[in-house]
Amino acid sequence: MNLLKIFYILICCLTYTILPAQQKPNIIYIYADDLGYNELGCYGQQKIKTPNIDRMATEGMQFMQHYSGAPVCAPSRCMLMTGKHAGHAAIRGNYELGGFADSSERGQMPLPANAFTIADMLKKAGYTTALCGKWGLGMNHAPGSPLNHGFDYYYGYLDQKQAHNYYPTHLWENDKWDTLGNSFIYVHKRLDSLKATDKDFDYFKGKVYAPDKITEKAVEFIKKNRNNPFFLYLPYTMPHVSLQVPDAYLKKFIDLFNETPYYGQNGYAATKYPRSAYAALISYLDDQVGIILQAIKNLGLDENTLIMFSSDNGTTYKAGGVDPFYFESEGKLKGVKMDLYEGGIRMPFIARWPNKIAAGKISQTISAQYDIMPTLAELVNQKNISTDGVSLLSELLGKTKKQQQHEYLYFEYPDRDGEVAIRLNNWKGIKTNIKKNKNAKWQLYNLLDDVGEKNNVAEQHPEIIKKLNEIVLKEHQPAIIKEWEMF
Repeated sequence: MNLLKIFYILICCLTYTILPAQQKPNIIYIYADDLGYNELGCYGQQKIKTPNIDRMATEGMQFMQHYSGAPVCAPSRCMLMTGKHAGHAAIRGNYELGGFADSSERGQMPLPANAFTIADMLKKAGYTTALCGKWGLGMNHAPGSPLNHGFDYYYGYLDQKQAHNYYPTHLWENDKWDTLGNSFIYVHKRLDSLKATDKDFDYFKGKVYAPDKITEKAVEFIKKNRNNPFFLYLPYTMPHVSLQVPDAYLKKFIDLFNETPYYGQNGYAATKYPRSAYAALISYLDDQVGIILQAIKNLGLDENTLIMFSSDNGTTYKAGGVDPFYFESEGKLKGVKMDLYEGGIRMPFIARWPNKIAAGKISQTISAQYDIMPTLAELVNQKNISTDGVSLLSELLGKTKKQQQHEYLYFEYPDRDGEVAIRLNNWKGIKTNIKKNKNAKWQLYNLLDDVGEKNNVAEQHPEIIKKLNEIVLKEHQPAIIKEWEMF
């Protein structure tokens, strides 16, 4: 064998060894907070422009029947991270610990130490992992810390109550306090509507805007890891109240809407221009998505990066000055945050990966955020991952292999009065007020022609009600605390 042939064989072997690592795509998952189904231009919003997220939809795939795991923050994040639905997940409600002051910051019920997350899985597959944004699943130096759940790096809010304030005194970086230089603001302070001045409203402003820092750290992470496969979980706090936004964004919307000041009577920060501030928060969020997209492009990573965008639950329920009816935040859907009606759990979901995901495709596949873990498991060839989801990779990549369909989606929400819901093909069953009435009746809707859940047809379909009861018996497992038990 001559030297030329030997050299050729060595090059082939090296290529075969290196290529799989090079081909592992970077993965970015962007999570909005309390963003409603109809609050993006690509989903029908008319009053607020979202050009960067809309471009993601134009250049990627837009899902029309995608669901969060729960109608509030913490359980949705748990279910996304662990691939479990609400009948199996460790965290099923917003179980708050501590208070709002820095001295009483305790976070929420933490993820159990043995929880296996998307970050754990991707780290095993050779990825460098990061969280930049709101965690809400446990505090620093504790079992719930992101560092104990697969993340190599994190920066942001650990406590959801702290995240009510866009100008906090600090954020957390790898379990360490990062001082931001803001004075402490008690965001639930009410103003006197008869005496409030501009100076009173200025109490809720600070020097350093936390989301600016979160985007800055996210871009730093991308640049630092551009030569290796990375996973970036980017759960922003917009547009969750409080309605605090930099003046430069607020000024873009003042005088566009008919509005009156909000004085804090329903909690969260008072603001002179509540509708403008809400629109500005969504616009700001859209700009952050644009910054991430541009960073990926500038680094030459565009065609090797899967970017996904969704929200944890529906629009907030007129708290903090939010007016979901004015913005038609849920479109034709019934319900908002804290509801298992469609408006509380049907979410925007967009996935973009140039030359891998077909541009401009609309998907009607019924899916849930607990599908993301098995989807990424198939993508990076991780076997024997236990989840309640199905991989959406065939749908995303247009594979010849037929996309697996859910037999049903299961939801339960134990806070407030207790609710359970099941999406069974085009049928949607829901029970409410379970804690007050153990014999609460099912409501049944045909979402194919009644997406607004207006016409309850339960009495006409006893066979479906029987099936719903069987699913509850099959899917509900005892919760880790008695407060989350409904049955």
